[in-house]
Amino acid sequence: MFKRILMVAATAALLASPAQAQQVSGAGATFPYPLYAKWAEAFHAATGIKMNYQSIGSGGGIKQIKSKTVDFGASDMPLPVEELKEAGLVQFPMVMGGVVPVINVKGLAPGQLKLTGPVLADIFLGKIKKWNDKPIADLNPGLALPNQAIAVVHRSDGSGTTFIFADYLSKVSPEWKEKVGASTSVKWPTGLGGKGNEGVAATTVRTNGAIGYVEYAYAKQNKMAHALMANRDGQFVAPNSETFQAAAANAAWDKAPGFNLLLTDQPGKASWPITGATFILMHAKVEKAEASRQALQFFDWSYKNGAALAEQLDYVPMPGKVVQLVQNAWRGIAGPDGKPVWTGAAGM
Repeated sequence: MFKRILMVAATAALLASPAQAQQVSGAGATFPYPLYAKWAEAFHAATGIKMNYQSIGSGGGIKQIKSKTVDFGASDMPLPVEELKEAGLVQFPMVMGGVVPVINVKGLAPGQLKLTGPVLADIFLGKIKKWNDKPIADLNPGLALPNQAIAVVHRSDGSGTTFIFADYLSKVSPEWKEKVGASTSVKWPTGLGGKGNEGVAATTVRTNGAIGYVEYAYAKQNKMAHALMANRDGQFVAPNSETFQAAAANAAWDKAPGFNLLLTDQPGKASWPITGATFILMHAKVEKAEASRQALQFFDWSYKNGAALAEQLDYVPMPGKVVQLVQNAWRGIAGPDGKPVWTGAAGM
C-alpha cells in the first residue's frame, strides 16, 4: 500500500508539469527487466520523462495491458494475430536474446561439442542416453566423449525460455512436435526440473553429465560451457550477439502480420537457431494519448541510444531495418481523437 501511495504521489507530481503529462507505466516479461530499468534511468536523465516497469512475467503483462491498467505490456511469447485483433492490440519486438544448450561434461570446453536440432530433441526426449552414443559421436569425430549417462535438466516452471526452446525442437523434430509440442510449460519426457534460469543452471553445474538450457545472458555471465548448434543452413555456430542479429536480420518481419514471428530455425549461414525476441504490447486506440506518445518516445530513444547498454547487459539490439518496420507500425496507434499519437521523435 505504501508503495502504491508513493507511485500515486509521483504520478501526481508528473501531472503538474506540462512537459511530463504522464508517468509511463508498463508490466510483463522478466527477461528484459534489467535492460528496461537501465534504459528508463538513462531516458529519464535525457528527457525528464519517467518510466515505471513492473517485472511480473509475460502472462501478467498480457493481462494488465488487456485490462488497460498499464500503458504497455511486455511478453516473450508473441500473441497470434487473432488474439491481437480481439483485444485491439498491436505488438512489436524490442530486443533479442538466445536460448543456449549448456553442458557439464568433464573434459569438454565451451564450444567443443557440436549438436544438431534433431539430436538435441532426441536427448531431451530421452532417446539418446549416453554422451558417447552414436548420434553424438558421429557429429564429433576425434572428440573424447565419455561413456556417461546424460542427465537432462529443464525448467519446472512456465517460461518464455521454455517456449522458445520447445518451439525450436518442434520445428526440427516431428516426434517432439507430436509428443511434447511448444508452450511456456510442457510435459517433459525425461529429466530433472529447476525453477528459473538459476535453477536450471545450478542443477546443471552440480550434476555430472548434465545438459540444460538457459538464456544466453545467464550462460555468459556464469561462464557455463555451451554447445555449438547446426543451423538451418548446416553451419555450426556459437551463441553471440552477431549470430542472434543474423537470425533476426534474415527473418521475414515484413511478411509477419502483427510482428507475430518467432526467430527459431531462421535461415542464414550465421544465424543462431534458438533465437528469440521479447515483445511490447500496446492498444491500437488509446485513452491516454500523451502517455502512449511518451511510451513510444521511450522505445524510439531506446532503439536509437540504447544499443551500448543492451550489449553491456548481454542483450542484442534489433537490426535497423526491423526498427524501421516497427516505427512505421507505430503510426497506426491513435488517440481518442482518432489522430496518430506518434508523429516522429518530437522533442528528442
